[in-house]
Amino acid sequence: IILSTATAFSAPRPTAAASSVAPTADDNTSYLNKEQLEFSIAYLNEHHKTDVLLPFVKAFSDLGTTAIKKNAWIGGSYQIIDASITDITRDELHIDASIKQGEKIKTESVKVNLDSDPVAGMARTYPTLPPCNPIHLEHASKLPIDNFVRRMNRLCNIVKAFAATGKMIQLGVQMGGKGVGKLNDDMYLNQIPTNRFVRKYFYDMASDAALDATILCSEKQFTNRMKMTVMFPEMNPSMDSYRIGTLLELARSIAIKLAEQNLRVRVCVQGSMGVGIFTGVPKQLNGVHTLLQRMDWESGPGEQNEGMVGDYVRFGLVGKEHVINAKKSEKEDEPDVEQDDVFLIICPQNMIGLESSIIGSLSEMVDAAGDRPVILLNPDLADKVSAQGQQSIRGRQGRLDFAASFETIYQFQNIYYSGTSYFPILGSVVKLGPFEPWVAHQRRDLMNNEGEVYLPVYASETAPDNEVLMSTFAK
Repeated sequence: IILSTATAFSAPRPTAAASSVAPTADDNTSYLNKEQLEFSIAYLNEHHKTDVLLPFVKAFSDLGTTAIKKNAWIGGSYQIIDASITDITRDELHIDASIKQGEKIKTESVKVNLDSDPVAGMARTYPTLPPCNPIHLEHASKLPIDNFVRRMNRLCNIVKAFAATGKMIQLGVQMGGKGVGKLNDDMYLNQIPTNRFVRKYFYDMASDAALDATILCSEKQFTNRMKMTVMFPEMNPSMDSYRIGTLLELARSIAIKLAEQNLRVRVCVQGSMGVGIFTGVPKQLNGVHTLLQRMDWESGPGEQNEGMVGDYVRFGLVGKEHVINAKKSEKEDEPDVEQDDVFLIICPQNMIGLESSIIGSLSEMVDAAGDRPVILLNPDLADKVSAQGQQSIRGRQGRLDFAASFETIYQFQNIYYSGTSYFPILGSVVKLGPFEPWVAHQRRDLMNNEGEVYLPVYASETAPDNEVLMSTFAK
């Protein structure tokens, strides 16, 4: 999708906070390059005066406060009727605003900081959002255009210009950005079985995100409690297209990616839960523990990953007894016990009808792991219906708090037209890395059956609200 200055596009954002993009040695003032600057100014001025620029002037400049005070006496006596960007710097938007006061029209120049909070009097109309973390921006992309897009999107979300955020993501892609939030075209996820190259695309993205988050955790920049949701049709257990082999291949890809960095990974699946004859494992995980160990890891003599399984990749169940710590051997002829570095837990979930929850065993395991990364793959930690109410009443808040303590490092989840029909796919919600933004896409078919594209329609720094999300999708 090519955007031009004659297309619909997106928004900006202010406040005085440290910039995440350091100036170059030969240019202490430039932010965007000449092409990016000229295109961004022209696009915003032509297509986003009403939904973005005018609200920005009202919400983030002193003109908004002035308008409130003067209109308190005579409504409509002071109106901001036009706004045009004249320049974009590292920290500010320079805007010329036209003000109508009585019969007179005058122009005033204002500066809107790219990390702004709403001015006094506008906080109720436009509730503020936390500023973008400069460390997150720098880690996700060192390109100024991507920095600009994400800070602008925060401001757009504050003034409720939700549809403009997707256009800003497109702007970043078109103007030479890293491709933040961009998805491949022609994935055809409704075709089952999914093309193996498409599967590998998801495996690679998820594995890269897991490694990135693990490195950040080791640098004390990210929590050790992580989760990833990979839910295209072959990974969705509520659909008849669910394929256990795809889940196992994904787990194998993540484990090998981490093991290649000399990290010892323990891949865990929950065991049987319940009491007495009322025990079992979720249907989704039936046989997974055995299949994991029997699948081809290419770890035999002379193979690509020779010796990896058993040394760098190990298997276990969910529970503190499956956390191995480093231990010196007491016998000279026996090797020392090496500790597990990362724990990958596949689909931990509660079961309907059982008077026991996976939360107890999982929380004990997380505590035993200390500050080592624990990655939950496609978790479902919500309480389920149980006969005596153990999963719906007793200790519920503690379980909710524990589930909420895991931060998303990767997500791909399809959106459908209704909860009962899985065809056709409406779009997706993605977060492609621990410090990446959340981006919603709408799937569009190209003319003459020439393919499909996933077009960004909404972006934010936090998981999107369903109502906001659906308001941005074209009908």
